[in-house]
Amino acid sequence: MSLNKVSVDDIDVKGKRVLCRCDFNVPLKEGKITDENRLVAALPTIKKLIADGGKVILCSHLGKPKGEPKPELSLAPVAARLTELLGQEVKFAADPEVVGPNAKAAVEAMQDGEVILLENTRYRAEETKNGEAFSKDLASLCDIFVNDAFGTAHRAHCSNVGVSELVDTAAVGYLMQKEIDFLGNAVENPVRPFVAILGGAKVADKLNVISNLLEKCDTLIIGGGMAYTFLKAQGNEIGNSLVDDTKLDYCKEMIAKAESLGKKLLLPIDSATITAFPNPIDAPVDVEVYDSNNMPADREGCDIGPKTAEMFAEAVKSAKTVVWNGPMGVFENPTLAAGTIAVAKALAETDATTIIGGGDSAAAVNQLGFGEKMSHISTGGGASLEFLEGKELPGVAAATNK
Repeated sequence: MSLNKVSVDDIDVKGKRVLCRCDFNVPLKEGKITDENRLVAALPTIKKLIADGGKVILCSHLGKPKGEPKPELSLAPVAARLTELLGQEVKFAADPEVVGPNAKAAVEAMQDGEVILLENTRYRAEETKNGEAFSKDLASLCDIFVNDAFGTAHRAHCSNVGVSELVDTAAVGYLMQKEIDFLGNAVENPVRPFVAILGGAKVADKLNVISNLLEKCDTLIIGGGMAYTFLKAQGNEIGNSLVDDTKLDYCKEMIAKAESLGKKLLLPIDSATITAFPNPIDAPVDVEVYDSNNMPADREGCDIGPKTAEMFAEAVKSAKTVVWNGPMGVFENPTLAAGTIAVAKALAETDATTIIGGGDSAAAVNQLGFGEKMSHISTGGGASLEFLEGKELPGVAAATNK
């Protein structure tokens, strides 16, 4: 499923003004970028547009300034770091209204292959409401639009959807293309056996994902806090573990759905339990492991146990495609990270196509040093979840069809 969208390889940008929407929503601490993965991920598309002689105008949001200029959320540090990463000047257009006198003058003066960066798109209140005035301002700067921001593809904003409707050509960048190819193919056209692994705290966040993946995959593995609602739905004592009592019927339905479709649904058979949630989160904890049918009423499950880790790893071994979204336990605590590490290790050791669906699982895989071993780590948490739900993403849909 390459979604058949016009990509940067299909367009001629020489001498043209190209507005490129990137995801530069990076963490900042005292004006310094603490994780530049997203900047690095955007470089291939930017370099391609420079090499082809485009006049490259970059834009992105950063944080939630809620429609007003907030100096601490300015993209100025991003322009400085991109200048170093690209080895050429990225001129920063410091306009509180984003498309203002600085941006207009800078674009007017551009030579082929030069790069400028606009101010934080969310300084404008219209951005998140997809308001026409800001979309028109952005479109006035460019001849061609390129969207390479998968992280916001699930939102219909001015800088990814509104502007694309006002230009002749709206292409997708390399990062966007890669996300569509990996996540899209995994869900719509997987090489089988296809194993999906879901974790994280809440069942409620993943209702549609669970239901959609049960129809697509061969084996669905559920760990993390959300597993305990399933275990309780099966009649197990789960002590003080996280539970959503309003979703017990839903879990029973999903267990029945898996059975009727002939799909394997794997739930934890044992848990690492503690007496009280760690505070701070990485504080030492006293862990005791119990089988799922035999947890004491006064303990709380905070990670999958060793038998479960082995069972999950075994299920991954024979897979040809694996998608993983959400940690297996409180992985921020070294003692309660064992389950997440075991799953990451199993994925690192398999020859299958391994896709990590953004968010906490991406953070966990990178922190644990397994990043290099994965076929693809998605750059969008919310966007990749909606992809796995089978939803159409507005930012992808808006691109021009081939």
